[in-house]
Amino acid sequence: MMCVAAVDPGRDKCGLAVVKEDDATLFRKVIRTAELEAELSAAQKTYAFSALVLGNGTTSKQAESRIRKALCVPVHVVDEYRTTELAKRAYWRIHPRTGWRRFLPATMLVPPEPVDDLVAVILARRYLAAKKESQEMRSTEE
Repeated sequence: MMCVAAVDPGRDKCGLAVVKEDDATLFRKVIRTAELEAELSAAQKTYAFSALVLGNGTTSKQAESRIRKALCVPVHVVDEYRTTELAKRAYWRIHPRTGWRRFLPATMLVPPEPVDDLVAVILARRYLAAKKESQEMRSTEE
């Protein structure tokens, strides 16, 4: 079964995730941007992902250049539209609100830790869903 790595690039920190074709998240972590190549190499050795998905937001061009030099896997750029909002919602599903926070809508709360890793998971799932849809369309055309 195929798995892909995904990176949500940023100036100081990046989200990194490895997701299987069946949507299972194998790994997710917020890393320092300066350690991007080392973290990706370690993840490649552990999970042997076959492609890398990169968000098209902040510093994506610089990140893409660094990734292409560090790894020999195809890099696919994916639209980051609304991923931070979706990641915040995912954070509150994983870590349910307690106390007075449970009375406020999740959209009004800011998670107490970065959600870049959850953004990377969303990017990977978007890529895998688009790939699956494309394969299904090709099979119906035949």
